[in-house]
Amino acid sequence: MNRKGYFYKTMAEQNQYDLPTKHALKDVIHNLLREETNMRRPGMLLGKIQSGKTRTFIGALALAFDNGYDIGVVFTKGTKALARQTTQRLEEEYRTFIERDELQVFDIMNVPENLVPYELKQKLVFVVKKEKHNIERLNKVLFERYPSLAEKRALLIDDEADFASVGFEKTERETYDLRTISGALDDLRSRLSRSSFLQVTATPYSLYLQPENYHFKESEKMFKPVRPGFTTLVPVPDEYVGGEFYFEESEQEGSLASFVYESIDPEELLIMKKEDRRRFKLEQALTSQKISSMRRAILQFIVGGLMRRIQERTEGRSLPKYSFIIHTEMKKSTHEWQEQIARSVVEQLTMGLEESPQLVREEIQLAYESLRQSLRAEHCSDDIPSFQSVLYEVSYALQDGQILVAKVNSEGQIEELLNEKGELKLRTPLTIFIGGQLLDRGITISNLIGFYYGRNPRKVQQDTVLQHSRMYGFRARKDLAVTRFYTTREIYETMKRIHEFDRSLQDAFESGGHDGGVVFLQADTNGKIVPCSPNKIMLSKTTTLKPWKRMLPLGFQTGYKTHIQKSVKAIDRLLQGREKEPFLLDIELAKKIIQYIGETLTFNEGYEWDKEAFLSTMQYLSSQSEEHKGKVWIIPRMNRDIARFDEQGRFISAPDTPTGEVGQARTLAVDTPALILLRENGRKEKGWMDAAFYWPVLITPSTTPSTIYTSGMDTGKG
Repeated sequence: MNRKGYFYKTMAEQNQYDLPTKHALKDVIHNLLREETNMRRPGMLLGKIQSGKTRTFIGALALAFDNGYDIGVVFTKGTKALARQTTQRLEEEYRTFIERDELQVFDIMNVPENLVPYELKQKLVFVVKKEKHNIERLNKVLFERYPSLAEKRALLIDDEADFASVGFEKTERETYDLRTISGALDDLRSRLSRSSFLQVTATPYSLYLQPENYHFKESEKMFKPVRPGFTTLVPVPDEYVGGEFYFEESEQEGSLASFVYESIDPEELLIMKKEDRRRFKLEQALTSQKISSMRRAILQFIVGGLMRRIQERTEGRSLPKYSFIIHTEMKKSTHEWQEQIARSVVEQLTMGLEESPQLVREEIQLAYESLRQSLRAEHCSDDIPSFQSVLYEVSYALQDGQILVAKVNSEGQIEELLNEKGELKLRTPLTIFIGGQLLDRGITISNLIGFYYGRNPRKVQQDTVLQHSRMYGFRARKDLAVTRFYTTREIYETMKRIHEFDRSLQDAFESGGHDGGVVFLQADTNGKIVPCSPNKIMLSKTTTLKPWKRMLPLGFQTGYKTHIQKSVKAIDRLLQGREKEPFLLDIELAKKIIQYIGETLTFNEGYEWDKEAFLSTMQYLSSQSEEHKGKVWIIPRMNRDIARFDEQGRFISAPDTPTGEVGQARTLAVDTPALILLRENGRKEKGWMDAAFYWPVLITPSTTPSTIYTSGMDTGKG
C-alpha cells in the first residue's frame, strides 16, 4: 500500500491528523485492498455518534485515491439537506484538489451531461441519497452516459449504514424501502468492474448480531445477514462528549455532569403536543406552571449562552453563537404550536422587562443561580460573570431581538437554513430550533447547549434514538457547564438503558469480541434464564450487565411506619447477629430480603424498580459462581441517615460510599455477586416518612461478561 501518496499526504498536512487517525485511515485502506468486500461482507468503519466518522472516511477516500481507486460514491440518508451537507463537506475538504483540476465532487442529481475526457480523467466523487431516483441516476451516469467510469476502480461508502437495531421491528414501509435500496445497491456493485464496499456507522448492532437468516413477511426471499469483513474503529478524542458523560458521570454527586439533566413533567409534553386552551393559554406563557420546564429551558439557554459570550469577550475572543433544540414530535402541527409557545415566552419576557420587571428579574436569577453552580463544578469560579452583568446582557438581547425561534420541518426550510459548510446556520447570537425527523438525520448543529426532548424511545429503533442524541459530539468544557438536557424521567431512564446497551456492545467490538463477546439471555415462561438470539431482546425490558455494575432502586418514598415495619423487622431477623461483617447467604434467602424490601417502597412518577429483573439478575450471577454457587455476599450497614434529596433537590442516587461498602463489595465480588443492605433511619427531617427501611445495592462480579438480559417474554418479533 502506498502510504505517502499525493492525496493522502496533502490531506494529512491540511488536517494535521494525529497518530491514531493516521493508523485508522491506513487500516481501512489496507483491509480494503486485502479483503474482498461487498454488500454481504462489507468493510466497517465504526465510530460513536458525531465523533468524526465523516472526517475519517473522507481521509480514507483520499488514501484510496493514492492506491488505485478513481471513483468514490458516498451514499447518504434520504434527505436533500444531508446530501447537500455531505457534498459541501467534501468540497471543503477536497478544495485544494478541486482548484487544481485533480478531483471533482458532484451531487448525483447535478452531474453535467457533457463531461469531457479532461474531467473524466480526474478523481470523481458522487454523493447519492439512498432513494430510488438517486440510484437510478447513478446507474445512468456510470453505465449509460459515461460507461468508461464503470471500468474504473470504485470505493462505495455507505454512510450511517444499518439494517435494523436489535430489539425492534421496522415498519412494513421501511422494510420494503430497505429491500428495494439494498437490492439496487447490490445490483450496482455487481455491474462495476472493480469495487470495494465500506459501511460507516455508530450503530452497527444488527450488522454484527443478526440471526442467521431472516424472512420478509411479504416475500419468500431470505435476507442474507450482513457480516463485516473487517472493522476499523474511529479514534475518539478527549474532547468528545457522549453517553458516558450524560448517563454515567452524571451519577457522581457534585460533578459537572450531575447538573445537566433536568426532568420534565409528562403532563407538560401533552400540553406541548397541541393547543388546548382548557389546559394552557399562550398569554400565560410567562407565569403558567403548566409549561414551567419549557420556560426554564428557554431562560437557561438564554442566560447560559450570554454568560459564555461574556466570558469569551472578557478573554478577548470572538463571540460564539449558541443553539437550542426542541424535539418532541414528528407532526408539523405540533411544531407550529411549539413555535408559538417559544415565541410567546420570548415576547412576554421582553414585554415583562417594563411591565413586570421584578418577575422577569426573579426568573433570570433562578436560571443564573442554577448555571453558576455548574460553572463552579467545572472550577470556573474566577470568571463567572456577575448577576448584574448577565441581567444587563439578557435585557439587551431581548430588546435587541437577538433570540431567533426557527421551525425546521420541511426540506425547503432546512435547505434555506444551511450555511456554506452544510450546517444549520446560526443567524443570531441565540437560536431555538424546533422540529422533528429533519433534526435527527445527521445535520450538524453547532454550539448546542440546550436539548428539550420528548420522543418516546420505546416506539422507535435504538439506532434512531441514538441519532436523536444531538447533545453528543465535541464540546468545550465551559459550554458543557451551561448545557442542559430536558426530558421526562421515564425517557431519560430508557435512554440510559440504551446507552448501557450501546456501551456493552461497543466494548465488545473494541476488544474484538463481536463474534461472541456479548451474552444474550432471556427469562423463559418458567422463570429460568436461558441464552437467546439477540433479535429476541426487547429493549423496554433490558438489563445490561458488566463487571462491578451497581443496581439499585431510585426515586422512591417509603410507606408509613405502620405499613412497612413488619417487612423491615423480617429483614432484621434474617440479619440478626450478622450486622457488622460481610457474610455469604443462600440465594433464596437473599431473594426473600428483596421481596420484603419491595413491600416497603413506593415510586415517584417516572421512576420504577424492575424488581423481577433485580431478582433474576442476582440469581443468574449467583448460579454462575464457581466458588460460591447459589450464594450471595451480604454487606450489611446499620444506622444510616441519608437524605432523600441532594442540594439541587434531586433524588439521591448514591446511598453507598465508594471508599466504604462499595470498595468492600468489589473486593468480595470476584465471581459471586454482592448485595449491600443499607438500613436507613428514614427520618422526617431528611425527607422520609419517619420509618426505618432497607436500601439494597447489587454489585455484579468482576468476572461478569458483557451481558444483555431481558425479563420480557419472546414475542416472536425482532
